[in-house]
Amino acid sequence: MPTGMQERSHLTAVDPAALPAAALPHNLEVEQALLGAVLVNNDAANRVSFLTPEHFFDPLHQRIFATVMRLVERGQLAIPATLKTYMENDAGLREVGGPQYLARLAAAATSLVHAEEYGRTIYDLSLRRQLILIGEETVENAVEADTELSATTQIEQAEQKLFNLAESGHAEEGFKPFSRSLNLAIENIEAAHKREGKLTGVSTGMQAMDQLLGGLHKSDLVILAGRPSMGKTALATNIAFNAAKRWHRSVLDGEDPAKGGGAVVGFFSLEMSAEQLASRMLSEQAGIPSEKLRRGDMNPDQFRDLVRASQEIEDIPLFIDDTPALPISGIMSRARRLKRQHNLGMVVIDYLQLARPSGRERTENRVQEVSEITRGLKALAKTLNVPVLALSQLSRSVEQREDKRPQLADLRESGSIEQDADVVMFVYRDEYYHERRQPEPGTPAHAEWQERGERIRGVAEAIIGKQRHGPTGVARLHFSKETTKFGDLAEMDHLPDRTF
Repeated sequence: MPTGMQERSHLTAVDPAALPAAALPHNLEVEQALLGAVLVNNDAANRVSFLTPEHFFDPLHQRIFATVMRLVERGQLAIPATLKTYMENDAGLREVGGPQYLARLAAAATSLVHAEEYGRTIYDLSLRRQLILIGEETVENAVEADTELSATTQIEQAEQKLFNLAESGHAEEGFKPFSRSLNLAIENIEAAHKREGKLTGVSTGMQAMDQLLGGLHKSDLVILAGRPSMGKTALATNIAFNAAKRWHRSVLDGEDPAKGGGAVVGFFSLEMSAEQLASRMLSEQAGIPSEKLRRGDMNPDQFRDLVRASQEIEDIPLFIDDTPALPISGIMSRARRLKRQHNLGMVVIDYLQLARPSGRERTENRVQEVSEITRGLKALAKTLNVPVLALSQLSRSVEQREDKRPQLADLRESGSIEQDADVVMFVYRDEYYHERRQPEPGTPAHAEWQERGERIRGVAEAIIGKQRHGPTGVARLHFSKETTKFGDLAEMDHLPDRTF
């Protein structure tokens, strides 16, 4: 089958001499043969439903295909005789012989069996032409001295266009038969049934949370919110580390890591440096208070524990980007790159209010900016088919209530965040507020305060305020302030089944 740069055959609709010397990739003979196949047997149109008129190189062929598809969609017969009614005034058609050209197309038709193959050739050549145009536009933008558009921004824009082109290259996308979707759903359910913890998503590493959420699901935007000092960064770090460690363990055990509940994690830390996050993780895994690590105040046993922990975790697939004030376009661009290079399975953003919208300048309307950011993160989750865990601040209204457990209405710029999120959960530690309500020592109230403090010491709550695919509720966790580590809570009637 002829492909590549083609001169027009005897069916030529335009003079080949009129084409530029360096013509874009195209194959007119394939276009003609496919159009002929559709005109001879309209069933061929269903086999190339992934094509649009713009995929054809010849403008006349674009118009013919558009007319044919319009008739087929109406349930009408599309043959040269019926097309004549709709295209007799087409100047381009008149230039190549009028209705006789349509008859010649039908005579040059490929078989119904080969129609889809010809369609994919046309599709591929169209992508190649678009790729060339993106390259030319990138060169032009780089040559022009635009002070408002940095080189980094231009790279991100070019990467975005290339990614969009790559995504549009999936010719099989569109409507899917229900049987195909059903089979995929059954495969996921079967994998969850066989998996430890009955998970269908990425494990958080904490049994109570996994039971409520079923793990973090692909294409979901998960918002984790909390007031300062509640530990939302620590919880996000723990979840990211547990997922990456679980992935690494599956690889070492020779198992399919995609079925083990782990993930390759990309962590965008817009507030803390990569070194600070690494120190936190070392503190968690070695069981050494982070303040001791900062001062280097360790005994020989603790130092050995630190070395052991660092050796155990150095190879986990956790990637940290600590670029401050990163625009949402930059986050999306870097996540796509990590997906291509390392099979990214989860994204964490700490935190979304520190991200910037993709525009050149910030607007006065902060709600509008956050809306753009959350829409972008949801699009990222769906496009890469990975869970995106984004941290969010809560408004000060929490502090004005007697019960300081957060609610959906406490989210800053809550409208867009609550609307775009698939899951909204809050981290809450009653111990933090209880410590600040100490009555006068020696009084009965102080004794009650101490007794309650013992009951809630080290207890944290992950409050699921919204979940599209499951129930809301509260997962009780254990939190160590010294090592900022969350884990399973040892209740009186239950001990944790596993550790990470």
